[in-house]
Amino acid sequence: MASAQELSDFLSSVEQRAFKQAVYAVRDDDAAIDIVQDAMIKLAEKYGDRPAAELPLVFTRILQNRIHDWFRRQKVRNAWVSLFSSMGKKTEEGDDFDPLESISAPEDSEIHQDGSQKLERSQLLQVLEAEISKLPARQREAFLMRYWDELSITDTAKAMSCSEGSVKTHCSRATQALAKALKLKGITL
Repeated sequence: MASAQELSDFLSSVEQRAFKQAVYAVRDDDAAIDIVQDAMIKLAEKYGDRPAAELPLVFTRILQNRIHDWFRRQKVRNAWVSLFSSMGKKTEEGDDFDPLESISAPEDSEIHQDGSQKLERSQLLQVLEAEISKLPARQREAFLMRYWDELSITDTAKAMSCSEGSVKTHCSRATQALAKALKLKGITL
């Protein structure tokens, strides 16, 4: 069983990654914060008594369910808005989401890094985050779980409710798309 301190440490360790994952999915900072907070509360209330080793997978699944719930609510809300908006003035289509604001990268842990290196790293992260946000939802989801959250293929498959082969395919396509996009921008890693 996870102690209160272990649960607290786990939640503080995944907070930033979960927020970025939610922002990439819903493209709304405020909604992403709400989604992450809801997922954290549900984990603490319903699954806080689980062993500490199970918390990452359970939290990832809760977070993904909360993101999917958000899209379901938006679909219903947008259906009603479009029904009522057709009665009044016509608005421009495509106003559903604001563009993804640039997300500041976490401070680099190396103290002796000069300004040009920090700027280069920051710009690279911004380009990479922009390209990740352009990936299809399932590819982005698999990529973030595997390479940012460092989940195994098995755990990622469980969290995404799909086969391990699907996870591999989504990750492969995501890395190929990212490599191609970065190469077109003249970035080689």
